[in-house]
Amino acid sequence: MSEIKFRRAQETDLPAIIAMLADDPLGRNREHARAPIAESYRDAFAAVDADPNQILAVMTEDGRVIGTLQISFLVGLSRQGAMRGQIEAVRVAADRQRAGLGQRLLAWAIDECRLRGCKVVQLTTDKSRLDAHRFYDRLGFKASHIGYKLEL
Repeated sequence: MSEIKFRRAQETDLPAIIAMLADDPLGRNREHARAPIAESYRDAFAAVDADPNQILAVMTEDGRVIGTLQISFLVGLSRQGAMRGQIEAVRVAADRQRAGLGQRLLAWAIDECRLRGCKVVQLTTDKSRLDAHRFYDRLGFKASHIGYKLEL
């Protein structure tokens, strides 16, 4: 039986992470998974890795990166100064989907948020990702807010 592990991403994981981000109808148009890796990805990785309020994580199976997500820990005054965990860019490798691994990845991330003292875990997902909506609903997330974005 293969072993699933979770850890902080390393720069050497970037090709696998970027490939998962690009292997998606939305990501296909906004990511660039070709070699060499764009310097913008390396710069972003360095900034995230240096920030104690960020975790770029990978899920591995027998050493292969098969999942990723990013957690940002946000401090705010609302909810009596509660810390919240913002989960972004959740992906599982296409050949490992539908095996319960996304649920394990999110459970790990939620535990990380608890360890940091978060009172809320939040995430956003594109309106077009209906399968993702059902997935998050099954995990107990509530579609309680409307999100807005302004591209700059």
